[in-house]
Order: sequence, then structure tokens, then C-alpha cells
Amino acid sequence: MSQPRSAAVRPHRLAVAIATLLPIGAALAQETTSAAPAEASTLETVEVTAQRKVENIQDVPVSISSVSAEKLDVLGSGGNDVRFLSGRVPSLNIESSYGRAFPRFYIRGLGNTDFDLNASQPVSLIYDEVVQESPLLKGFPVFDLERIEVLRGPQGTLFGRNTPAGVVKFESAKPTRELGGYGQIAYGNDNMWNFEGAVGGPISERWSARVSALYQRRDDWVDNTREGAPSDGFEGYDEAAARVQFLYEGDAFEALLNLHRRDLNGTARLFRANIIEPGSNRFVPGFDKEKVSTDGVNFSELETWGGSARLRWDFGNLSLYSITGYETAESLNRGDIDGGYGAVFLPDSGPGVIPFASESADGLPDHKQITQEFRLESDYAGKFNWQAGVFYFKEDITIDSFNYDSLTPGNPQAGHAVQEQENTAWAVFASGEYDATEKLKLRAGVRYTKDEKDFSASVLEAAPFGAPAGGPYRVSTDVDDVSWDASAVYAINDDVNFYGRVAKGFRAPSIQGRLLFAAADAPNGGVSTADSEEVISYEIGVKADLWDKRARIGFNLFRYNVDDQQIIAVGGGSNIATLLNADKSVGQGFELDLEAYLTDSLLVTLGSSYNDTEIKDGNLFVPGCGGGCTVTDPLTADGYSIDGNPLPQAPKWVHNLTARYGIPMGEGAELYFYTDWAYRSEVNFFLYESPEFRGRSSLEGGLRIGYGWEYGDYEVAAFGRNITDQTRIVGGIDFNNLTGFINEPRTYGIEFTARF
Repeated sequence: MSQPRSAAVRPHRLAVAIATLLPIGAALAQETTSAAPAEASTLETVEVTAQRKVENIQDVPVSISSVSAEKLDVLGSGGNDVRFLSGRVPSLNIESSYGRAFPRFYIRGLGNTDFDLNASQPVSLIYDEVVQESPLLKGFPVFDLERIEVLRGPQGTLFGRNTPAGVVKFESAKPTRELGGYGQIAYGNDNMWNFEGAVGGPISERWSARVSALYQRRDDWVDNTREGAPSDGFEGYDEAAARVQFLYEGDAFEALLNLHRRDLNGTARLFRANIIEPGSNRFVPGFDKEKVSTDGVNFSELETWGGSARLRWDFGNLSLYSITGYETAESLNRGDIDGGYGAVFLPDSGPGVIPFASESADGLPDHKQITQEFRLESDYAGKFNWQAGVFYFKEDITIDSFNYDSLTPGNPQAGHAVQEQENTAWAVFASGEYDATEKLKLRAGVRYTKDEKDFSASVLEAAPFGAPAGGPYRVSTDVDDVSWDASAVYAINDDVNFYGRVAKGFRAPSIQGRLLFAAADAPNGGVSTADSEEVISYEIGVKADLWDKRARIGFNLFRYNVDDQQIIAVGGGSNIATLLNADKSVGQGFELDLEAYLTDSLLVTLGSSYNDTEIKDGNLFVPGCGGGCTVTDPLTADGYSIDGNPLPQAPKWVHNLTARYGIPMGEGAELYFYTDWAYRSEVNFFLYESPEFRGRSSLEGGLRIGYGWEYGDYEVAAFGRNITDQTRIVGGIDFNNLTGFINEPRTYGIEFTARF
């Protein structure tokens, strides 16, 4: 199956009124608009699998955004990793202190800033129906996809594995009976190369196959000015990924087999010492993003591979599904955490004040994840249909944490701790839908989950000024929980649906043992545990096709309450990470998705969201920064009170806009212009509030100018990402000095694509 061709080779026409931004106005406008001219084309129906079956996105009572293959191709220009999705749909934020290796997802402000390789996240990533639990699995490159779906709010009934905030769902392009594929090659600044391609088709009467591959590289674009340092350049990468799929189609049986692999070799996140101006969130005067001065070793190595088998038996009114998944990862990331060189007690150090040197690495030498689901789905002709199934999850991990002495030639190892965890979980679930009337459809579901963890951590080699060798320190958890959801969809007419939904989500306990710098008398060696968290979410909304299906809108209002939210106090004066539970946190806001043809040739999409989050716990206190910052929260004998603070990395406002304008250039040819913009408001990097560690608002844009011919079979394009070259501090290290890390720089290049 070839990659979807540009929609603009077909003429479209629309006049959109401001009433499309208002749900009630949308419903009324739909009733009164006269028929469109016969030649006017319409928006294609967006099909999603948010409820584990194919449905029109307008009929699903969940706040969903779907990102098409064409938009993914534009946003991913220049070799960008999965973080390019941040802000590209309402209420979605993605950031990382590991660079390309370890993305952290946030939906409606709910996420996890934890940088430990054992961290759990409340946003689940599902790749081809298989949950990717380890943070290192969540960054698999984006290529040869049908679409990405972002489901907001708890999804605990049908997906279940750590989904209290929502789900990001990837669907690969599948094998078909039609021979086809594509090849794409791009070259850009900093010697950036990007290649991806796929080929697929029938291989026998019953079997089809599809092979997809990607290769990306970029030279270092940051120079190290420190003479004699072990690393002289940073921010380059070399990455490859591949996916092979086989599809068997029998009379009453179907099997889709998937093998995939990723290899990444590059630099880890680059930390930059004292780049924040004290008392503000701006860069210090003279900041040069293309230069640093550090004395540490920096690299990122990651290898993941896995496979899945998705089987389906057709029994007429019933279908039985079996989904088996296996994933494994191996990694080592090493970086200069203090972001500079030397130390204040030495004759030579900088830039700025470096209280003490810090260089560390985290690795995943052993990881294995196995998942199995059996699901039975009905397809009756009557008013009631249902799904029910069982799910099994098992993960075994080993994590190495190392410390190094940057002040000694050769940067020798000076500390080693290890964590091991075995996590076993199983669940049973059921969901049903009932057509109460011709216009009213009801849905409800329930899921019972049992989750067990056995954890141990040891300090094998003590770090300077850290915890002595000791252990193993052990923790075990054993919990169960019931998640559920209930919703209703009411059809005002054929084109306008109102819906309401209430859902409960659950996240199992988390355990962490970053022990190298724990106090010698820390309880259980410094291992910390966060108990289960539970979320109740309420949502009402409208979804409508407007102006004879030449525009589409989705709008909703939501509120959620989290009991015992898992949070992480990171950094501080001792550079430790401690898991905590906040008594309560709340969030509320709205989300808007709009897509419309404004003229025959101009397609515009608009997304917007408002997320107001607040921590509510008068007895919760955290340490402040280790040096240089100004904490504005009340200070007590127990630490800084964070009661009333917003959640970290939770922007109140997220907006995105795209516009595509096409100009016909003869039979089957087109010149087009595509621009996209994403805005997010300010964010706190940590639980406490500090002007230095509050990221400024951000607005990044992209531009693409392309020419296609042979009805989209061939295309050449020039592209730019972050075209204004905006530079922002997007995260910080707070235990030592005013250290931060920044966003991706401007990239630009040319690209050629051939489809067949």
C-alpha cells in the first residue's frame, strides 16, 4: 500500500463562519445551511480505533485528536524525533532530559518528570496494539504510519496499563494485496541526512508483507571549547530503525506478525552550566547556543527490538482476538550533569560557579517485557454489542547507575548502584454499548487489575560524599483496583453529536532507588515508594461535521480529580529523587479541534486547549534548589510548601495551527505551501516555583514548499523547522547551579519523495 497522497490534488471549496468555533452555533448552522454546489468536495471521514474497533471519530465519546500520515511527514521533516508532536494537538506536551532516547508525555497537565529508567508514566504509549511501558521504548521513531491517535482522559477499561491521563496510539501502515511503497531522502544543515522508505504487497495467495526502514543522522552542532576535554562536540546522532510485517488473510482467520528494531548512537542531553540569569527565566548575557565548555564524557547508546502477533478468528457474530507482544531494550546514557568544568575549590572552573563536579550515567543492561491479551468482540445486528477479555503483563528490568570523577584524568568510575524489578500484572475487562433510542447511544466498561512488584537496590561502589556500599534494599507491592467508564452520545442530527463521559483511571505503585547520593542514614538506603493513584474525570463535548462536511469541529469541557497523585521531588542540594504522593490534585479546562477548507485550495486546522492544574496538599513539602535559584514558595522546617502550585510541565495554554495552500500546475501537478505553528504557555520545571526554573512561553513554526507531479507520485520540497530559530530553556538541573538545557535549533533542507 503506498503512502497516502496529498489531499490537495483534489479541489475543495468552503466558506466558514465564526459560528464554527461555538458548539451551539455549530449545531444551529448545520440545520440552516443550504446544500453545497455539486462540485464541492468534502473532508474525508477520520477513522480511529480508540474503542478497539474502527469507528468514525465523530461518533466516539472521547476527546481524540488524529494526526494523519501527511501531517506526520511534514512535522517530522529534518529528522525530528517523537517530541515533534508536542503541542501539535490540544493538551499534549512532550519533553525529555535524555534527548531522543527517553520522551516524557503529558496530557491535560498529567505526566511524570521522573528521569529514572524505572519511572512509570500516566500517559500510556500503544504501538500497534502493544503497550510500551519502559520509557526507553516510547521514543521509537515515527515513520510509515497510518496515523497517530491521542486519547485524552482515563482509558483504563480497554487499554488499562497506566492510562489515567490518556493514551498516545500509533498505527503502522499495514501490508495489503496491492504492490506499492515509497522512498524518501532529505538533506539539510549540519550535514543532516534522513532516509525512509517502505515496500509491500502480496507474496502468495494468502500472505502479504511490508518492509519499512528509516535512517537519520546529523553532525554535532555544538562545539566544546574546553581544551583537552574527552568530548569535542555535541548534539549529533546516528539512528536507524526497521519494521517487517507479514499479513495472512484466510477465510475466517487473520494474522498480522510484526518485527521491529531501533539503534541509536549519539550524544545524551547536553546540560549547560549557569545559562539562566538569576532572578529571571532568561538566558545570561552573551549566551551562545553553539558553544559549551565541559569536562565530562557524553554519549547515548540505545538498542531496542521486539515483535508482536495479532491474531483474529471470525465466528460470524463474534470475533476472537489474540495480541502477543515482546519488547526488550538495552541502553547506556552518560553526561556531564554539572554542565561545566572543574569545581569552585580548584584554581580553574566554570562557566560561572561550579560548586562541585558531577558526571553520571544510567544504563539498562537487562530488560524484557511480555504482554498477552485475549479479547472477544460481538457484532450483532441488534441494539447491544460488547467486548470482553483478559490481559497479562510481565516486565523484568535491571538498571545500572554510575558516577564518574571528572576531576581526574580519564574520568574514572567513582560509584555504582543497581536496581532490579520484576513487575507482574493481570486484568479482566468488559465493555458494552447499547442503542437506547435511534439518537441516543450508551457505553460503559469496567476493568479489574492486579499488580505486583518485587524491587531491590544496592550500592555496589560508593560515590564520593554519597551513600556507603550496602544493600540489597527491598520493597514489594501488591495492589488491585477497579477502573471504569460510562458515556452517552446523543445525535442532534446526522452531523452533530453531543456526548458526556465519566471515567476512573488507576496507576499502580512506583518504586525507585537512585541511591548513590542518598544520605548514609536514609531509611531503607534511600529507596522511595509512591502508592497507587486514582483519577476521576468528567467530560462533555460536541463533535460536528459542518457546511456539508467541508469542515469538522470537536469541542469539550473537562475536569478531573486525582487522589494520591504520584509525583517526584528531583534534584535539590543532594541530587536525589524521591517519590511522593500528593493528597489531591485537580485539573480543568477545554479542548478544541477544527479542520476546514477556507477556499478551494486552502486547508486550515486549528487546535487549542486550556489546562488549569493545582496541587492540593497542605502537608506536602519538598527541598528547593541546591544553589542559585529563588524559590518563591513558603519555607518551613520541613521544606518548601507546594500546596496550590500547578503541576510541573503543565502549560495552561496550548495552541496549534496549520495551513496548506495548493496551486494546480497542470494535469496531475501541484505547487503547495504548508506552514505549521505550535504555542505553549509558561511551565514550571519542578514541583516548587522559581523564576529561574520556569520555562518561558514558546512559539515554534515550520514551513514547507513543495512541488508534486504524476498525481502525487513524485514530490520535491524545501522545508524548515523552528524557522524563527527561537531558543528556549526547556528544562533544568537544580542541585548544583543554574544549569539548563534548550530546545532543538532551526533546521532546513530539501527532500525528494517517490511513491509507487
